[in-house]
Amino acid sequence: MFLTITTIGSPGRPATDLGYLLHKHPDRSQTFRASSTHGTAHVFYPEATEQRCTAALLLEVDPVGLVRATKGKDRRTPDATLAQYVNDRPYAASSLLAVALGRVFSSALKGRCTALPERAAQPLPLRIEVPSLSARGGPELVHRMFEPLGWTVTATPVPLDERFPAWGASRYVRLALESDAHTLGEALRQLYVLMPVLDAAKHYWVSEDEVDKLLRAGEGWLATHPEQKLITGRFLNRRWALARTALERLALERLAQSDDTDVETFDNAVDEAADTEEKPVPLAVARRTAILTALDESGAARILDLGCGQGQLVKDLLAHARFTEVVGVDVSARALAIAARRLRLDRMGERQAARVTLLQGSLMYTDRRLAGYDAAVLCEVVEHVDADRLPALEYSVFGAARPTTVIVTTPNVEYNVRWEWLPAGQSRHGDHRFEWRRDEFRAWAERVAARYGYAVELRPVGPEDPEVGAPTQLALFHREPGNAPSAHRDRDPKEDTAA
Repeated sequence: MFLTITTIGSPGRPATDLGYLLHKHPDRSQTFRASSTHGTAHVFYPEATEQRCTAALLLEVDPVGLVRATKGKDRRTPDATLAQYVNDRPYAASSLLAVALGRVFSSALKGRCTALPERAAQPLPLRIEVPSLSARGGPELVHRMFEPLGWTVTATPVPLDERFPAWGASRYVRLALESDAHTLGEALRQLYVLMPVLDAAKHYWVSEDEVDKLLRAGEGWLATHPEQKLITGRFLNRRWALARTALERLALERLAQSDDTDVETFDNAVDEAADTEEKPVPLAVARRTAILTALDESGAARILDLGCGQGQLVKDLLAHARFTEVVGVDVSARALAIAARRLRLDRMGERQAARVTLLQGSLMYTDRRLAGYDAAVLCEVVEHVDADRLPALEYSVFGAARPTTVIVTTPNVEYNVRWEWLPAGQSRHGDHRFEWRRDEFRAWAERVAARYGYAVELRPVGPEDPEVGAPTQLALFHREPGNAPSAHRDRDPKEDTAA
């Protein structure tokens, strides 16, 4: 990953002052170990004259170290596959570059310069270039991010392959920003926030202190940015409880600015001890609650969590003694390793450990290990499967494993218009192959139920909007004793998959 910062000198203000402002001498190359990015950062100056000076930040990431840093150490989790080493993250993850920027230029980011304090407080003619920037939203979103801040923006799409123009553009852009109205500190803080926002992903776990990082870096510009909600949601990795906290504090900042007073004046107007307003339930929590309610109704004791991901639902299931056996299944070894850490399998008592198993497996194939269970849950799974491969999943779950109860949840695409942070026509997650309307989900559920001998009931999950329904839709399948699959469906699923 590569970034350059260029400035132009003027009489009495040589361009090489950039070296003082960045606290990096133009006459030598410097190397820094960036531990949290599992790589090495290099700072050097391709050009350094009184008329023009360019500082470059080059980040070399160790892809093996990046993967191993998040690999579980529990022997009961599957071994890592080679697939997790083959991805673009070490080369295009903007949060890696943002973290390196914050560490290597920490003093400049804060606007501090002991040698030239008055220069640090003054705007500079700046040109910032990032040759390859991940932008989930394309050049149009890049312009929406930077232009309200006073930058002249050039965002050129990078083709997937220059030899094959018909393949179109990738999600990466060549970014160039120009302005003479920003201090260096302001420019660096805006980059620190907006690069991972455009990538819509972070390489590390987002915790509560990330709110403080956002507000410190966004001081003076984020509170009035027209895309404030989108920026906040993406920077905090769509952890909506944290995003709400950040937005509330930004609203207080706007009020304080308009009234020319301190934020604390407004903040202290609320007596938290007397505040009894009910907080909205996060959708992920509401989804798991709805699943637990459906499992309670079914009387199931032995549960499959198919596509268990990082083990959030498995952990909730283990908290209830009535579920005597919980099996989490996922194709991703990395996700299972994270699940093992979340569950603390290496510290779990013997009796509790006997209740849980993590298995690596694909739902595209029948698996004898999954037969004989009371219930199976597919929580936000089907939308990650290509439409032409859904029949194979249907057969492996409903036709081969055949649990008594199957619970399926999936997004309701009609509700997407209520998410202010979500651009029109965009899915909630970059890996979603599709998102169904309510009538499409009902048609799929009824077809699967009829084919495999189940009855089905549909339920809303989350706050229900009178026009577009609830954000999540749930199908509860129940197999009555003696019900069998349709005769024409008792065959190899490859026939449907091929179709």
